Amino acid sequence: MNRKIKKNPRKLKETGIWIILMVFFISELFLYTWSRVQCVGIGYEISKAAIRQKEFVAMQNNLNLELVSLKSPARIAEIAKTRFGLKMPTSEQMIIIP
Repeated sequence: MNRKIKKNPRKLKETGIWIILMVFFISELFLYTWSRVQCVGIGYEISKAAIRQKEFVAMQNNLNLELVSLKSPARIAEIAKTRFGLKMPTSEQMIIIP
């Protein structure tokens, strides 16, 4: 009752080839999926960086406007008069250098 089953070498070779092909295609599928996930993740990072850049540009524009307003001669003259008590010199106080 104990029968020995002889394995057909040709059948065994075909099975091995199929297994190798399946492993190859499955590994390609995983590689493709991983690369797509990486592309989507990098796309999100690029979008976030673009938004941050727009925010920084807006902040830089606001700071430039503030700098211009702080450097205005009218503001500086007003601070000189009120805070330091300075006033425009009279003609007797001016010395003209030739």
